[in-house]
Amino acid sequence: MPQEPDQSLRNNPLLCYWLATRPGFLAAGLVPALLGVAAFVYQGGQVSILLLVLTLLAVVLVQAGVNVLNDYYDELNGTDRYNQERIFPFTGGSRFIQNEVLSADETRRFGWLLMGAVVVLGIGLTMLSGVGLLLIGVAGVLLGWGYSAPPLRLNSRGWGEPAIALGFGVLIPLGAWYVQAKTLALYPVLVSLPLGLLLMNILLINQFPDQEADAACGKHHWVVRYGAKPMAWVYLGSVLISMLILMGLVLGGLLPVAALLALLPQGLALRAALLLIANAQQPTKLEPAIRMTIASALLHGVLLSVVLWLG
Repeated sequence: MPQEPDQSLRNNPLLCYWLATRPGFLAAGLVPALLGVAAFVYQGGQVSILLLVLTLLAVVLVQAGVNVLNDYYDELNGTDRYNQERIFPFTGGSRFIQNEVLSADETRRFGWLLMGAVVVLGIGLTMLSGVGLLLIGVAGVLLGWGYSAPPLRLNSRGWGEPAIALGFGVLIPLGAWYVQAKTLALYPVLVSLPLGLLLMNILLINQFPDQEADAACGKHHWVVRYGAKPMAWVYLGSVLISMLILMGLVLGGLLPVAALLALLPQGLALRAALLLIANAQQPTKLEPAIRMTIASALLHGVLLSVVLWLG
């Protein structure tokens, strides 16, 4: 298991602030963006590399900002400090505040600096593509900020899981599509639905080790609200539904037959589901399942993107 951050990182500020963004999780935003652009290519579009680079930079900045602010708000509500069953680096936050690498105020300021950069870049992309991107961007930032921040605190109210599915499975790919196409469309949303469910499962399985701390601090997500065993079956249902949607899109002619290759990584998700069902009450045993959940989602998105890009 990787070592938690310590105060020695303050000797290297650039590395310190970079690691505070939880860079290992930034691919979860990049892959849906690439899938949205790949859908545009598959529909006959010509990609602007400049716009693609700016889009990916915006996605990285917004997710980094959300990650940092989530650490700040989870310090305020006490969940990360209370958490003794975390599986670092997957659950329990970045530990930068709790291990006194950064103060809560430093974390808050850094998070809002990143979000400010997102606003500036988002305005520029809106001027290049159209006002529709502004609506998508505002919705995405609102979901990301409101995931843990009061007064919304979506994850504490049982809306965090749908927010992740909507943000990563709809808004990011749709936004990446819009920057290139300069128009809204249903197609990138349909193509990204399976990925959205798989990414939602990353959040869902990460809640199992954190449930005791989250329940004690009022963070009533699905695992706290409905119990570990039922949510393990919901995880499996999400995987199966994602597979059915992909096969339906192929049968309906919206995706090429080669897109079925993107089902292969979901074998990892099925294996993770079986581990989760078997160990739902023993979350300390879930690290392999968490790793497989992340790998299956990212590999699915990358494979489908490659198929559409080459198709």
